[in-house]
Order: sequence, then C-alpha cells, then structure tokens
Amino acid sequence: MWYFPINTSITSAKIQVNGVHLHYQQTGEGSHAVLLLPGMLGSGQTDFGPQLQSMNKQLFTVVAWDPRGYGKSIPPSRDFPPDFFERDAKDAVDLMQALKFKKFSLLGWSDGGITALIAAARYPNLIHKLVVWGANASVTQEDVRIYNGIRDVSKWSEKVKKPLEELYGHKYFAETCEAWVDGISRFAENSDGNICQQLLPDIKCPTFIIHGEKDPLVPQAHAEYIHKHIKGSRLLLMPEGKHNLHLRFAKDFNREVENFLR
Repeated sequence: MWYFPINTSITSAKIQVNGVHLHYQQTGEGSHAVLLLPGMLGSGQTDFGPQLQSMNKQLFTVVAWDPRGYGKSIPPSRDFPPDFFERDAKDAVDLMQALKFKKFSLLGWSDGGITALIAAARYPNLIHKLVVWGANASVTQEDVRIYNGIRDVSKWSEKVKKPLEELYGHKYFAETCEAWVDGISRFAENSDGNICQQLLPDIKCPTFIIHGEKDPLVPQAHAEYIHKHIKGSRLLLMPEGKHNLHLRFAKDFNREVENFLR
C-alpha cells in the first residue's frame, strides 16, 4: 500500500485488487460504510469533493474510489471492453472487501451509477442501500447523439475541462473520452440498447434514484425506467438539477442522501 496524505481528515491510499492497484480516499469513522462511484473519466478527487468534506463523519465511513485507468488508478490505461461496467462492479465490491467492510452502501453518479446498479444486483448480500443519479440502464440512439456531442473535449466548458486536464494531461484525457464514447455507444447495438435492464429486478436493497430535470446528458426517461423496475425504489426529481447536481446543490443532495442512508 502507498499512502498520499491529503489532509488530516481524508486519507488517500492504493491497494491491490484483481491484479491492479486501485486508488481510494477514505474519511469518517461511522459504522455505516459508503462507497462513492465516479462518472466517466472521474475520480474521487474530481467528482466528490463536497461529499468527502461534508458527509457526516460520525455516522459514515466514506470511501471514494478511482476505477482502473481513471484518476490515480493508472496504470493500467483505461479501456472499454464490452464488459467494462461488470468489471468495474467487481473491482468496486472487491475493493471494499479488501478494506474489510462486510456490508456497505453505494452512491453512484452517471457511469458510477450504472456500476452501482450492477453491483447491487450481483452482490445483494453485501449492499446495504443504493443511491444513483445521472444513471441509465440502456443506451438509445438519442443517447448516442448526446455522447457524440461531448466526444471532442476541446468543446467542453473550461470549468469542467480544467480539473480533468490537470489530472490526466490533454492527450490521455482527449483519447480516453473518445474511447468512452465508442465503448458506451456499442450498447445501442444490443436489443433495447441494454446495459443492465435485466438486472434491475434483482436489486433488493432500499434504492434512492435522484435526477436533475435539466440534465443535458441523461434524459429523465432513464431515471423513470430504473425507478419502475426496482421494486420499492424512491425517485426524487430536482427541478434545477443538471448532471452534476451533487456538486451544484451539494448541501441539499447530502441532506437527502444522509436522511435516506440513516
């Protein structure tokens, strides 16, 4: 293990899981363990600052991971084989077990939400509660059009682009984004554009789906589909929320999520 001290309250380390060294950040000493799963190109550092800083550290032990090929979990370089979501789900669960958490909750954003849905379905005995936002269980032709709209990172806003360029350097950032667009667009070739639709009924843990009504990347129909197919799940629509609602409205988001997790 290698340790990267960030500040006194958030520790940063690497641990070997499934043949790769996965980087994670950890904070809090609560009995309820929570794993934060970042979105495309994301890491704990870029995607979950307000959660790592402000979630209740008496109630929760919060872990934010960098999936393989993202953040500080490089090497290896990121690739997108047909099973990359399944691979991330196994890595995420195995990471938490390597850290000796017997049962834990998942908070997944965007791609991390898809990973969390798969993990909750595949490992029902390990997952306590599930929160997803900006996630989808299938890819439509409309989604492919949206993804192609973000393929060229030079067209991204400076605010979104800057932290990722600092983390990866321009070349890796640009190439990995293109590879992601190609990788996720392939799901549109499946029957119904399926990523993990068939797994949703297998999710038995309490589930909370949050969706920003102004999300430009993930149409609301995806959140409604997930809600409809996970029995007993709860759906919260945030009228002003966009894709990054947990950052833009961090206080409201953290409050809603903490109340659900208690």
